[in-house]
Amino acid sequence: MARFDMSGLDETIRELRRLGEESGPVAVAMLQAGAEEVKKAWRQAAEENDLVDTGDMLESIGYAKQPVDIGGALAIDIYPQGRDRKGVRNAEKAFILHYGTTKLNATRWVDDADAISEQTAVPAMQKVFDDWIQSKE
Repeated sequence: MARFDMSGLDETIRELRRLGEESGPVAVAMLQAGAEEVKKAWRQAAEENDLVDTGDMLESIGYAKQPVDIGGALAIDIYPQGRDRKGVRNAEKAFILHYGTTKLNATRWVDDADAISEQTAVPAMQKVFDDWIQSKE
């Protein structure tokens, strides 16, 4: 009969639990770092698609500083917030510019923003995580 013996497993389990308990604040910091990069990408895509008139929508692109829990996963919504100087919701303008209307062609500028942010958001989040891990060593 085969025999399987492991030593140190209990200590490894305790260490993983400890890291899990401490990872909450770093998860928030990672999301915030990624959100900042996505915000920059949204602004870049709006400018590249020539969607800046008064700049109200561009300047309103933002996110909540604290993530929300959606089904056990933390998330941060990034979108144009508030209203412009005429009282029009900036998110509504962004939606119309993205999808278009019968009289306005769709630009799909949010898709462009997503493509831009793929290159920067994940590395920014990874850096926050790596810095946290290094501080634990």
